[in-house]
Amino acid sequence: MTGRALVVVDMQQVFGDPASPWFTPRFTEAEAVIAGLLPSFGRQAVFTRFVAPEQPDGAWIRYYEQWPFALVPADDPLYDQVLAFRDTGHPVVSLPAFGKWGPELREAIGDADELVLTGVSTDCCVLSTALAAADAGLHVLVVADACAGASDADHRRALDAMALYAPLIEIVSSSDLADA
Repeated sequence: MTGRALVVVDMQQVFGDPASPWFTPRFTEAEAVIAGLLPSFGRQAVFTRFVAPEQPDGAWIRYYEQWPFALVPADDPLYDQVLAFRDTGHPVVSLPAFGKWGPELREAIGDADELVLTGVSTDCCVLSTALAAADAGLHVLVVADACAGASDADHRRALDAMALYAPLIEIVSSSDLADA
């Protein structure tokens, strides 16, 4: 395997709408950086979506008791990609899990052996996806300025935690990618 794929994690209404309980500050800043990166990846880009399960089980039962607004069908507008990333023609992997690495994403990235991760939330779905992909043997580049966390402090803590996994996971900036 050789190649690099851009993975855009969960750039959805539920995280981008300031009225949402799951609003992610700095979402629009990350969105702008991702929009700038997307053309350089051509067809080697995949989007992910967090969706609720039809019927939560295990610890997810308590999770959705805390967040009942989010227990809606996957086709609810709450889980739509934000307008800038709708209908791009790129594959979309929708999963009822924080981490998006698994057989669906593996298939969507084709023969790529390096992931360039962007999206939200740095301290949840990006972190979960990065660790699982690195464990599976992929080199992971997390683009710090193309991610946003629940807060600036949470974003920084997640980046610092992922940096501990070097050289499997590297934290880079969008300008680092442009210079490469």
